[in-house]
Amino acid sequence: MASKSVHTESDITQDVQAGCFSGLFRLRNKSDAKNEFSKDRQSQVTQESLSSEADTSELPAYVQYPYGWYGGYEEQRAPVDQVAEKPPSYDEDVFRPDVVSTIESKLKELSPSLRQLSLDIWNHPEIMWEEKYAHDRLTQFMSSHGFSVTPHYLGIDTAFRAAYTHSPDGKPLKSARVIGVNSEMDALPGIGHGCGHNIIAMSGVAVALAIKAVLEQHAIAGTIVLLGTPAEEAGGGKIKLLERGGYDEMDACIMSHPSSGPDNFSAIWPGVACQPIDVEFFGHGAHAASAPWEAQNALDAAFVAYASISALRQQIKPDQRVHGIIVGRDWAPNVIPDYAKLRYIVRASNWAELEALRKRVRACFDAAALATACKIQVTLGAGYFELRNNDVLGRDYANVVGRKYGMTTVSSSEGAKFSTDFGNVTHALPALHPAYSIPTEPNGSNHTPQFAKAAATPEAHAATLKVATGLAATGVRVLADAEFARRVSAVRVCLG
Repeated sequence: MASKSVHTESDITQDVQAGCFSGLFRLRNKSDAKNEFSKDRQSQVTQESLSSEADTSELPAYVQYPYGWYGGYEEQRAPVDQVAEKPPSYDEDVFRPDVVSTIESKLKELSPSLRQLSLDIWNHPEIMWEEKYAHDRLTQFMSSHGFSVTPHYLGIDTAFRAAYTHSPDGKPLKSARVIGVNSEMDALPGIGHGCGHNIIAMSGVAVALAIKAVLEQHAIAGTIVLLGTPAEEAGGGKIKLLERGGYDEMDACIMSHPSSGPDNFSAIWPGVACQPIDVEFFGHGAHAASAPWEAQNALDAAFVAYASISALRQQIKPDQRVHGIIVGRDWAPNVIPDYAKLRYIVRASNWAELEALRKRVRACFDAAALATACKIQVTLGAGYFELRNNDVLGRDYANVVGRKYGMTTVSSSEGAKFSTDFGNVTHALPALHPAYSIPTEPNGSNHTPQFAKAAATPEAHAATLKVATGLAATGVRVLADAEFARRVSAVRVCLG
């Protein structure tokens, strides 16, 4: 019996975790990894969520490094400075040290309320498109600090826009620039804030409020726009905002993302392009013993496709990824399944290579349907472009955090396998998305319960405010330094 193929393409709105970071940095072996939370943490973080932590004390040494971004185990053990290129530092001092002092002072003043904001969001994890608590908490916070807030921005229920414009002489601004900032909010199903979006949300707020303080205290003209961007993990919230004009007014946009890694460390890496694919096989059920010949086995179709992709991996590039799972519906061992579903994600170094790889993956799905006489339906999720960090913004940020805090910032075109919908933003306007390390336990990189636990710590909060200082200083420079802004707009990509 021939296969009947039905091909449709639409947005995936389920919980495929396509975006975000998957262990960019080497994991650390910390002698105090098992220490209990500090009193500060215990007072704010729900105990139930902390009790699920896995015991890694008996794992062999090689298991402690499964998420390294360098490649093999020996490379993961190498010092960072042997495998990653540090960007050349600026030949000048930090732009306007008085501005940086104002930023630091403001963030120190706001630190307790910012930490409470982060923990409130951490304690109310919401998956993509359902970030109602975070939306309301963040919009109320920004309103209370003098920002003009538009909730449910551009028809997206959990997106928002918070804007502040400063004109030193009180006259309407005609040529003043606009700096954009992003706050992500969504959590992971079953894990909570295992990608640290609670501190990303807080960081965006911190950057925006610090820039506002500088504009007011130093008589600088400009506009700050903070966007609350839902559904980074798979739904492509920033892509929808981008398509609806949410970024059109911005001269540049900045944000950051936590990960595991060495202490006092950040990185400016080109994330990879990715796209989720849902594949459904429809067969015909039958009694598995008495009449199996009457069936078309949808589970067989899924396994044929799974095996075909496993074979395909030998012939794809080392920096490409195809990974997925098989899910079913009311399966029983004595009934041949009439339905099976594959949930896959395809990644490649850039969108053009992803499209070529996706065609090869699609052929595996179609072949499986043909071999098992099942119908097939393929649904494409939001396509995330590779991240293109702006070189001028990146160097200025690295200069600030390096000189102020001794933070090492590296830039490399190799090894980073994370994806984010902010990549699409970087294709539309100058933008910067540095990653930075927070203290984690062994085997506790992004998208794990251990990382969710780490995202609630005072140490993570402190690291985030350092990075927020660097981003705020760079954002101010976009508004205050016309020559710098010209160079930013002229150079779109950080080459690494």
